[in-house]
Amino acid sequence: MSDPQDAAVGRSALAKASWRLLPLLGVGYGVAYMDRVNISFAALRMNADLHFSASVYGLGGGLFFLAYALLEIPSNLILERVGARRWIARIMITWGLLAIGMMAVRTPLQFYVMRFLLGAAEAGFFPGAVFYLMHWFPAAWRGRAISGFYIAYPLSNVVMGAVAGTLLGLHGLLGLAGWQWLFLIEGLPAVVLSVVFLRFLPDRPATAPWLTDAEKAWIADGLAADDAAQIREPDPGLMATLTSPLVIGMGLVNLLSLGGFYAFSLSAPTLLVQATHLSSGQVGWLVAAGGLLGAVAMILNSRRSDHKGERYLHVAIPMVLQGAAFLAMTLLPSSIAVMVAYLAAQTASSAAAAVIWLIPSDQLSGRSAAAGVAAIGTIGMIGSFLAPYGWGLLKDHTGSFAAGLMVLPALYAIAAGIVLWLRAAARRVTAHALQAVPVDL
Repeated sequence: MSDPQDAAVGRSALAKASWRLLPLLGVGYGVAYMDRVNISFAALRMNADLHFSASVYGLGGGLFFLAYALLEIPSNLILERVGARRWIARIMITWGLLAIGMMAVRTPLQFYVMRFLLGAAEAGFFPGAVFYLMHWFPAAWRGRAISGFYIAYPLSNVVMGAVAGTLLGLHGLLGLAGWQWLFLIEGLPAVVLSVVFLRFLPDRPATAPWLTDAEKAWIADGLAADDAAQIREPDPGLMATLTSPLVIGMGLVNLLSLGGFYAFSLSAPTLLVQATHLSSGQVGWLVAAGGLLGAVAMILNSRRSDHKGERYLHVAIPMVLQGAAFLAMTLLPSSIAVMVAYLAAQTASSAAAAVIWLIPSDQLSGRSAAAGVAAIGTIGMIGSFLAPYGWGLLKDHTGSFAAGLMVLPALYAIAAGIVLWLRAAARRVTAHALQAVPVDL
């Protein structure tokens, strides 16, 4: 791929794939993330209107992730079988309708059922998108590609933070509460996007009408070269992949980091209102600012990771910084300190998120990649179910968010430690494999 003509074909192929796929997937994931966590803003009024305790809210918030965890691996395997276009469109229309249906919730049981169904509907979107992009972008460009779609996560915070106060302000219009308007307006885009995905998302490079034959061949050759260049054993099979140190280790990292992230995020607007004495609208703009900083951090960290060819430190270091930010939020509870620590935590969270999925995607391929990436996500979602519920129980038991905040630094420190252990293990495997390669004299 070193001659100028081949390089030009490669640049053209990557540019077309980036512009055709990443904005579409990014908007889809942004809407998914917003529908997943918009209860954090709805809770500012919904919990009081419906008389939900912190533990009821935490259990309902976490049940989304339990359903997601149960169905994530089957969803990714179905995507591989039926194609990304039809399966992602199916995911989007069902979760969009259920997200709108959240406006009809009245009792704790209804809240639990709707959150569980919403998680079941959305299961597989994110790992499916990661797996999908692995078939379009060779490893040297994959970090930038995944961050190019994953940047929708911090940017969705910008949108949600900016509009949440306005939507909550519609309270009483047409007899609906403000939180009902929030669910209605923010659920509609997923329904519309399902049609767009069905129409415009190609299943694989070979079926993309906007790629030339030369560009399709360049992508296929690049992916094949990655496979040939990597030092790894043949595909070990489904069960061996699911029980491998890589999948279990990254799954535990995901469990700790995502659990802590969602425990905090689902209560962040309420916590910030109480800690800073800002209005709900002002807190929305603070959340939006965190999203913008996170987007910048995501781009810079992913590009640096690609440039250095290193993944592990680009995950571990931001996780340590994120834990330190939560520790500062606990020890320095002034309004300004809480706001600064919140912005730092959001920035570090996005930086780690930009790279964390590149660790398994660089080492897994084929059916094992589909199952392995989904399994890592599934383990993470179990933490995302347990942590918000535990956070709510602590809030009801102690009367404040302080106890939950004190746990978060330990979660991120342990997660960073596991990442560093995996890094050391990967270096040992690589060194052993290189020693086994015969040298021609």
